[in-house]
Amino acid sequence: MIPGEWIEQAAVRIAPHVRRTLLTNDAHLNLYLKWENQQVTGSFKVRGALNKVLALEKWEQAAGLVTASAGNHGQGVALAGQLVGALVIVFASDHAVPTKIKAMQALGADVRLVAGGYEEAESHAITFARQNGQTWISAYNDGQVVAGQGTIGLEVAQDLPPDLFVSIVVPVGGGGMLAGIGAAFEHLGRRARIVGVNAGASAFMHTLYHRGTQEGVPDLPTLADGLSGAIEADSITIPLVKKYADDFVTVSEEEIGQAIAYAWHQHGQVIEGSGAVGLAAVLAGKVTPPAVVIISGGNIPHEVHEELCRRYFSPLNAIRGQETTYRKSATEG
Repeated sequence: MIPGEWIEQAAVRIAPHVRRTLLTNDAHLNLYLKWENQQVTGSFKVRGALNKVLALEKWEQAAGLVTASAGNHGQGVALAGQLVGALVIVFASDHAVPTKIKAMQALGADVRLVAGGYEEAESHAITFARQNGQTWISAYNDGQVVAGQGTIGLEVAQDLPPDLFVSIVVPVGGGGMLAGIGAAFEHLGRRARIVGVNAGASAFMHTLYHRGTQEGVPDLPTLADGLSGAIEADSITIPLVKKYADDFVTVSEEEIGQAIAYAWHQHGQVIEGSGAVGLAAVLAGKVTPPAVVIISGGNIPHEVHEELCRRYFSPLNAIRGQETTYRKSATEG
């Protein structure tokens, strides 16, 4: 359990360093969109990273901070390290998005690349932190990280019309954000239907939720790189996701690309694949509005974003204002 008091404390702790992001209405789709792509560092991950690091004892900060990341959590830990004067080492996959690696380095992180995917990077990082007496900062398997992500839930609950019952559609990697939002709504006594979303190419939490195992799950390349990779077997988020999620769905790479394009053409917002999976689930008819979609990040290479927006755009349909513009197949683009 994540006590509601932890989430309230996290909101106060991180408030000087993060943005309260907008919750806007897409009347055409009957959606509310929470734009965490506009967050400091371009991702919601900074909330949990800051809360964890700022809550540490001084000696834990001084020992140095070690984490594993596809890019967004690492940027959050690096920023937190700057604030407390701590050395930050980030282990990342050797095929992590180069722009995310550079962003972590620009914030002062020592980024060390590991052959393989996120699972291998995380394993190396945990071992390194233990052997060197440094402080391990998980991207999801930590109560204070989950509480930090839960501050999104506080903001959404405060900004929604008070009597509106909605689905809250949440991108899921390790499950920290869904667990935090669920705990926040429970703390506030606010009802909602919470739906987790994975990329089908790397559906580890989806499989854990539905089958109780992640054995045999493929970890394929995906636009939602920040959600990929296996989850620690003892992660606190596994039972929390099972407790709070009312459903869990997957989306295809094409559906993710269409959602990225929709956000740009309809709202002028740049979002990354990991941030687009919730919107993709709605556009594909896998979640029924009214809904709140958490747009969790916007750190996408410019050339990838440009190509996707070009592929899934038709000027004629845009003039007509039809969402089918963004659901056309790649062959039509």
